[in-house]
Amino acid sequence: MSASSLPANKTIYFGYGSNLWLHQMSQRCPTAQYLGVARLTGYKWIISARGYANIVETQRSQQPEEAKQPDRENQPSSTYDAVVFGLVYSLEPSDEANLDRNEGVPIAYTKEYLPCDFWPAGARADSLRWHRAVDGERDRGGKVDMLVYIDRERVGEGDAREEYVYRMNRGVDDAVRMGVPGGYVVEVIRRFIREDGEVDGESVGHGEAKEWAEKQARGFRDESGVF
Repeated sequence: MSASSLPANKTIYFGYGSNLWLHQMSQRCPTAQYLGVARLTGYKWIISARGYANIVETQRSQQPEEAKQPDRENQPSSTYDAVVFGLVYSLEPSDEANLDRNEGVPIAYTKEYLPCDFWPAGARADSLRWHRAVDGERDRGGKVDMLVYIDRERVGEGDAREEYVYRMNRGVDDAVRMGVPGGYVVEVIRRFIREDGEVDGESVGHGEAKEWAEKQARGFRDESGVF
């Protein structure tokens, strides 16, 4: 599959938060198809004050083209300081309606179409469960405008909610398996999302947090009070 052969009459969606978790997408959007990996440039990934993932436009993306050229005195602090990686899905209208409801459109997030670099998953990308992982640094299939859910009002950083940590870790596992660079996970996502393990003598990712996360995967209920 190439960018020119993407499914017609379907929404091409870029998921960068807990919808990296293929199981969650299969629950929320049962007719969605996994298509590959994408990279959005000029944005950074954060956990917002709501406790969920958001992307924030960087100053560099708002500068004139000639001002974006790197120099020795103004090198980026990270390879990934102004990019967001995510997984790409095709959505039927019913899938998109489900996502709109779960994302709290238009209160918690709004919908935009943004140009993303796209790496197709290959011929076996006909299922959310069975596919060929792609290499996030090679074999780029072109640039595609994709649906992105973004909150341009709440752009400050916050702490991830406990159940969201569980869902994000499942999503990270899937994203890396699909081809999202491990360095991106380490340098960007791990700033906000700790790995599963022991914290203060309690097991993270189990018990009540896991139960609630599984329910949230099926149908989201906002805990932030925004919607």
